[in-house]
Amino acid sequence: MRTEQEVMDLLFDIANADERIRGVMLAGSRADSSIPKDQYQDYDIAFAVTDMKPFYNNSAWIEEKFGKPLIMQMPETLRGGAMDGNFIYLMLFPDGVRIDLSFMFDDLYIDDGESVVVLLDKDNGNGFFPPITIDKNHWNIKPPTAHDYRSNCSNFWWCLNNVAKGIMRDELPYVMNMLNWVRSNLNEMINWHIGIQHNFGVSTGKDGKYFKNFLSKEMYAQYAATYPDSKYENIWKAIDIMCEMFPPLAKSVAEHFGFIYHQDEEDGMREYLSFVRGA
Repeated sequence: MRTEQEVMDLLFDIANADERIRGVMLAGSRADSSIPKDQYQDYDIAFAVTDMKPFYNNSAWIEEKFGKPLIMQMPETLRGGAMDGNFIYLMLFPDGVRIDLSFMFDDLYIDDGESVVVLLDKDNGNGFFPPITIDKNHWNIKPPTAHDYRSNCSNFWWCLNNVAKGIMRDELPYVMNMLNWVRSNLNEMINWHIGIQHNFGVSTGKDGKYFKNFLSKEMYAQYAATYPDSKYENIWKAIDIMCEMFPPLAKSVAEHFGFIYHQDEEDGMREYLSFVRGA
């Protein structure tokens, strides 16, 4: 696998040799010094260009400059593509390097607080890149509103009925989908729990991928046990663990913010789950 320096050298060589490319920006995890580096991190790169047409849906240019990827996706050419005039190439190369290369054209870069590093600016702040203030709080856990909290609790308990019915009907794909819907609410509550502990100054990453760094060893093991195999008896065990984890987390968040935890919802769903399970 190429080193980070080798990839950066390639990007600089391509950009410096083409006057249509006015700047290069690095975003994502590699631009955030608080995220540990590893060989699997993507290179989220943006080229600021004066003309989009030569770079739009041009796989031949990509192969000429970067080499032939093992696999490449161009989201704008697929179903659901944004079709907003921008273009991105998602590229995975034989040595394991992944580069997500997007092209910026016309509008100046808008600083939304994402961690970014300007690697090259041929116009010295007078072109595509105005002064950029990196707000490290952009990806941090956000405190819930009372409505956020109420919605989370309601969705967690209510959607468990769908999991239970799916089990009884032997509808495994539906069961797993609904279980993960419930999990999304558990994940959000865990995030708020972690946020309180760290004054909402940290990020647990996409889909809670850094939970292990913030939860106690015991709590993380409990959380990991909510991921079952396809056996219904183990899915029921996962439901039990979710129902064990959620209330103390939700009640502690409610106490911190002065929210109301609706115990009747928990009691009602627990009664329903027992009814279905005993049928």
